[in-house]
Amino acid sequence: MTTTPTVPRATAVAARATELTKVYGQGETQVVALDRVSVDFRQGEFTAIMGPSGSGKSTLMHCVAGLDSFSSGSVRIGDTELSALKDKQLTQLRRDKIGFIFQAFNLLPTLTAMENITLPMDITGRRADQAWVQKVIDMLGLSGRLKHRPTELSGGQQQRVAVARALASRPEIIFGDEPTGNLDSRSGAEVLGFLRNSVRELGQTVVMVTHDPVAASYADRVIFLADGRIVDEMLRPTADGVLDRMKAFDTKGRTS
Repeated sequence: MTTTPTVPRATAVAARATELTKVYGQGETQVVALDRVSVDFRQGEFTAIMGPSGSGKSTLMHCVAGLDSFSSGSVRIGDTELSALKDKQLTQLRRDKIGFIFQAFNLLPTLTAMENITLPMDITGRRADQAWVQKVIDMLGLSGRLKHRPTELSGGQQQRVAVARALASRPEIIFGDEPTGNLDSRSGAEVLGFLRNSVRELGQTVVMVTHDPVAASYADRVIFLADGRIVDEMLRPTADGVLDRMKAFDTKGRTS
Protein backbone atom coordinates (compact mmCIF):
# COMPACT_ATOMS: atom_id res chain seq x y z
CA MET A 1 0.00 0.00 0.00
CA THR A 2 1.43 3.34 -1.03
CA THR A 3 0.86 6.64 0.69
CA THR A 4 0.80 10.04 -0.92
CA PRO A 5 3.43 12.42 0.51
CA THR A 6 1.99 15.51 2.06
CA VAL A 7 3.41 18.88 2.93
CA PRO A 8 4.08 19.26 6.67
CA ARG A 9 1.33 21.52 7.90
CA ALA A 10 1.98 24.28 10.37
CA THR A 11 -0.55 24.57 13.15
CA ALA A 12 -0.81 28.37 13.09
CA VAL A 13 -3.02 30.06 10.50
CA ALA A 14 -1.91 33.37 8.99
CA ALA A 15 -5.25 34.04 7.25
CA ARG A 16 -8.59 32.25 7.12
CA ALA A 17 -11.71 32.66 4.99
CA THR A 18 -14.91 30.98 6.18
CA GLU A 19 -18.03 30.69 4.03
CA LEU A 20 -16.80 33.75 2.12
CA THR A 21 -19.28 35.11 -0.43
CA LYS A 22 -18.90 38.05 -2.79
CA VAL A 23 -21.83 39.13 -4.96
CA TYR A 24 -21.84 41.90 -7.57
CA GLY A 25 -25.05 43.48 -8.83
CA GLN A 26 -28.66 42.46 -8.28
CA GLY A 27 -31.42 40.59 -10.08
CA GLU A 28 -30.63 39.48 -13.61
CA THR A 29 -27.25 41.22 -13.55
CA GLN A 30 -26.16 39.54 -10.32
CA VAL A 31 -22.78 37.80 -10.42
CA VAL A 32 -21.60 35.51 -7.63
CA ALA A 33 -17.82 35.96 -7.68
CA LEU A 34 -17.23 33.88 -4.53
CA ASP A 35 -19.66 31.20 -3.41
CA ARG A 36 -19.17 30.20 0.26
CA VAL A 37 -15.39 29.72 0.03
CA SER A 38 -13.59 28.36 3.11
CA VAL A 39 -9.79 28.12 3.10
CA ASP A 40 -6.82 28.47 5.48
CA PHE A 41 -3.46 29.99 4.61
CA ARG A 42 -0.97 28.58 7.08
CA GLN A 43 2.07 30.37 8.46
CA GLY A 44 5.34 29.65 6.73
CA GLU A 45 3.65 28.25 3.63
CA PHE A 46 3.59 29.34 -0.02
CA THR A 47 0.12 28.97 -1.58
CA ALA A 48 -0.77 29.58 -5.23
CA ILE A 49 -4.36 30.32 -6.28
CA MET A 50 -5.31 29.27 -9.81
CA GLY A 51 -8.39 28.98 -11.96
CA PRO A 52 -9.89 29.99 -15.30
CA SER A 53 -10.60 33.63 -16.09
CA GLY A 54 -13.56 34.76 -14.01
CA SER A 55 -13.18 31.92 -11.49
CA GLY A 56 -12.84 34.32 -8.54
CA LYS A 57 -9.15 33.85 -7.77
CA SER A 58 -8.24 37.56 -7.67
CA THR A 59 -11.47 38.39 -5.85
CA LEU A 60 -10.60 35.83 -3.18
CA MET A 61 -7.15 37.28 -2.68
CA HIS A 62 -8.42 40.87 -2.60
CA CYS A 63 -11.10 40.02 -0.02
CA VAL A 64 -8.71 38.07 2.23
CA ALA A 65 -6.12 40.85 1.95
CA GLY A 66 -8.62 43.51 2.98
CA LEU A 67 -8.48 45.26 -0.39
CA ASP A 68 -12.13 44.52 -1.23
CA SER A 69 -15.28 44.08 0.83
CA PHE A 70 -17.26 40.83 0.88
CA SER A 71 -20.99 40.15 1.00
CA SER A 72 -21.05 37.54 3.77
CA GLY A 73 -18.84 35.13 5.64
CA SER A 74 -15.70 35.76 7.64
CA VAL A 75 -12.08 36.72 6.99
CA ARG A 76 -9.40 36.67 9.66
CA ILE A 77 -5.81 37.82 9.52
CA GLY A 78 -4.29 36.04 12.50
CA ASP A 79 -6.88 36.53 15.24
CA THR A 80 -8.37 39.71 13.75
CA GLU A 81 -11.78 39.58 12.05
CA LEU A 82 -11.77 42.02 9.14
CA SER A 83 -15.53 42.69 9.12
CA ALA A 84 -15.27 44.04 12.68
CA LEU A 85 -12.79 46.75 11.67
CA LYS A 86 -13.57 50.34 10.75
CA ASP A 87 -11.86 51.81 7.69
CA LYS A 88 -9.02 53.36 9.69
CA GLN A 89 -8.40 50.12 11.58
CA LEU A 90 -8.44 48.13 8.34
CA THR A 91 -5.90 50.51 6.80
CA GLN A 92 -3.65 50.09 9.83
CA LEU A 93 -3.92 46.30 9.68
CA ARG A 94 -2.98 46.26 6.00
CA ARG A 95 -0.06 48.54 6.75
CA ASP A 96 1.22 46.60 9.77
CA LYS A 97 0.50 42.96 8.96
CA ILE A 98 0.22 42.58 5.19
CA GLY A 99 2.64 42.97 2.31
CA PHE A 100 1.59 43.35 -1.33
CA ILE A 101 3.33 42.56 -4.61
CA PHE A 102 1.52 43.54 -7.80
CA GLN A 103 2.07 42.78 -11.47
CA ALA A 104 2.68 46.47 -12.26
CA PHE A 105 5.45 46.86 -9.60
CA ASN A 106 3.87 50.12 -8.27
CA LEU A 107 7.20 51.81 -7.57
CA LEU A 108 7.42 55.60 -7.27
CA PRO A 109 9.60 56.84 -10.17
CA THR A 110 11.11 59.77 -8.26
CA LEU A 111 12.46 57.60 -5.44
CA THR A 112 15.54 55.40 -5.40
CA ALA A 113 15.25 51.66 -4.93
CA MET A 114 16.15 52.01 -1.24
CA GLU A 115 13.61 54.78 -0.74
CA ASN A 116 10.93 52.64 -2.40
CA ILE A 117 11.81 49.69 -0.15
CA THR A 118 11.45 51.68 3.07
CA LEU A 119 8.58 53.92 1.89
CA PRO A 120 5.74 52.13 3.77
CA MET A 121 7.65 52.44 7.05
CA ASP A 122 8.72 56.02 6.31
CA ILE A 123 5.10 57.06 5.72
CA THR A 124 4.01 55.71 9.10
CA GLY A 125 7.07 56.94 11.00
CA ARG A 126 8.15 53.44 11.95
CA ARG A 127 11.84 52.71 12.32
CA ALA A 128 13.08 49.99 10.03
CA ASP A 129 14.92 47.01 11.46
CA GLN A 130 18.15 47.73 9.59
CA ALA A 131 19.57 44.23 10.05
CA TRP A 132 16.39 42.66 8.66
CA VAL A 133 16.18 45.08 5.73
CA GLN A 134 19.81 44.38 4.86
CA LYS A 135 19.14 40.63 5.01
CA VAL A 136 16.26 41.06 2.57
CA ILE A 137 18.35 43.26 0.27
CA ASP A 138 21.18 40.72 0.27
CA MET A 139 18.82 37.82 -0.41
CA LEU A 140 17.35 39.69 -3.38
CA GLY A 141 20.74 40.74 -4.73
CA LEU A 142 19.92 44.45 -4.68
CA SER A 143 22.94 45.84 -2.84
CA GLY A 144 24.39 47.36 -5.99
CA ARG A 145 21.12 48.91 -7.14
CA LEU A 146 19.88 50.79 -4.07
CA LYS A 147 20.65 54.27 -5.43
CA HIS A 148 19.05 53.62 -8.81
CA ARG A 149 15.60 54.90 -9.70
CA PRO A 150 13.02 52.56 -11.30
CA THR A 151 13.73 53.82 -14.84
CA GLU A 152 17.35 52.75 -14.35
CA LEU A 153 16.34 49.18 -13.45
CA SER A 154 15.21 46.25 -15.55
CA GLY A 155 11.72 44.81 -15.08
CA GLY A 156 13.09 41.95 -13.01
CA GLN A 157 15.07 44.35 -10.82
CA GLN A 158 12.01 46.55 -10.32
CA GLN A 159 9.98 43.56 -9.21
CA ARG A 160 12.77 42.52 -6.84
CA VAL A 161 12.54 45.99 -5.30
CA ALA A 162 8.78 45.49 -4.95
CA VAL A 163 9.40 42.13 -3.23
CA ALA A 164 11.92 43.76 -0.89
CA ARG A 165 9.40 46.50 -0.08
CA ALA A 166 6.81 43.85 0.80
CA LEU A 167 9.26 41.93 3.00
CA ALA A 168 10.97 44.89 4.66
CA SER A 169 8.36 45.50 7.35
CA ARG A 170 8.18 41.76 8.25
CA PRO A 171 4.47 41.38 7.53
CA GLU A 172 2.54 38.36 8.76
CA ILE A 173 1.49 37.50 5.21
CA ILE A 174 2.39 38.61 1.67
CA PHE A 175 -0.13 38.62 -1.18
CA GLY A 176 1.03 38.63 -4.80
CA ASP A 177 -1.35 39.33 -7.69
CA GLU A 178 0.31 37.88 -10.82
CA PRO A 179 3.69 39.15 -9.52
CA THR A 180 5.59 37.75 -12.52
CA GLY A 181 2.99 38.61 -15.17
CA ASN A 182 5.04 41.45 -16.67
CA LEU A 183 8.39 39.65 -16.55
CA ASP A 184 10.26 37.46 -19.00
CA SER A 185 10.75 33.83 -17.99
CA ARG A 186 14.25 34.33 -16.55
CA SER A 187 13.31 37.36 -14.45
CA GLY A 188 10.10 35.66 -13.37
CA ALA A 189 12.03 32.59 -12.22
CA GLU A 190 14.36 34.80 -10.20
CA VAL A 191 11.50 36.57 -8.43
CA LEU A 192 9.71 33.27 -7.72
CA GLY A 193 12.94 31.84 -6.36
CA PHE A 194 13.26 34.77 -4.00
CA LEU A 195 9.67 34.32 -2.81
CA ARG A 196 10.36 30.60 -2.32
CA ASN A 197 13.47 31.46 -0.30
CA SER A 198 11.57 34.00 1.82
CA VAL A 199 9.28 31.15 2.91
CA ARG A 200 12.07 28.63 3.45
CA GLU A 201 14.71 30.91 5.00
CA LEU A 202 12.71 33.74 6.57
CA GLY A 203 9.54 31.87 7.56
CA GLN A 204 7.38 34.18 5.43
CA THR A 205 3.80 33.32 4.44
CA VAL A 206 3.03 33.96 0.75
CA VAL A 207 -0.26 33.76 -1.15
CA MET A 208 0.00 34.28 -4.92
CA VAL A 209 -2.60 34.46 -7.67
CA THR A 210 -1.22 33.18 -10.96
CA HIS A 211 -2.31 31.66 -14.26
CA ASP A 212 1.15 30.18 -14.92
CA PRO A 213 1.70 26.48 -14.05
CA VAL A 214 5.46 27.05 -13.82
CA ALA A 215 4.95 29.85 -11.29
CA ALA A 216 2.54 27.68 -9.32
CA SER A 217 5.16 24.91 -9.11
CA TYR A 218 7.21 27.08 -6.75
CA ALA A 219 4.42 26.91 -4.15
CA ASP A 220 3.89 24.33 -1.40
CA ARG A 221 0.31 23.86 -2.54
CA VAL A 222 -2.09 25.08 -5.19
CA ILE A 223 -5.79 25.67 -4.68
CA PHE A 224 -8.00 25.70 -7.78
CA LEU A 225 -11.13 27.81 -8.17
CA ALA A 226 -13.95 27.48 -10.69
CA ASP A 227 -17.20 29.45 -10.69
CA GLY A 228 -16.37 31.06 -7.36
CA ARG A 229 -15.72 27.81 -5.50
CA ILE A 230 -12.63 25.86 -4.49
CA VAL A 231 -12.80 22.68 -6.55
CA ASP A 232 -9.40 21.09 -5.98
CA GLU A 233 -6.09 21.30 -4.13
CA MET A 234 -2.63 20.04 -5.05
CA LEU A 235 0.28 19.53 -2.65
CA ARG A 236 3.91 19.60 -3.83
CA PRO A 237 2.80 20.82 -7.27
CA THR A 238 4.75 20.33 -10.46
CA ALA A 239 4.29 22.45 -13.58
CA ASP A 240 3.09 19.45 -15.60
CA GLY A 241 0.71 18.34 -12.86
CA VAL A 242 -0.80 21.81 -12.57
CA LEU A 243 -1.13 22.10 -16.36
CA ASP A 244 -2.92 18.75 -16.54
CA ARG A 245 -5.32 19.81 -13.79
CA MET A 246 -6.05 23.11 -15.54
CA LYS A 247 -6.67 21.30 -18.85
CA ALA A 248 -9.18 19.07 -17.06
CA PHE A 249 -11.07 22.14 -15.84
CA ASP A 250 -11.10 23.58 -19.37
CA THR A 251 -12.48 20.32 -20.73
CA LYS A 252 -15.22 20.23 -18.12
CA GLY A 253 -16.11 23.84 -18.90
CA ARG A 254 -16.54 23.06 -22.63
CA THR A 255 -18.62 19.93 -22.05
CA SER A 256 -20.92 21.26 -19.32
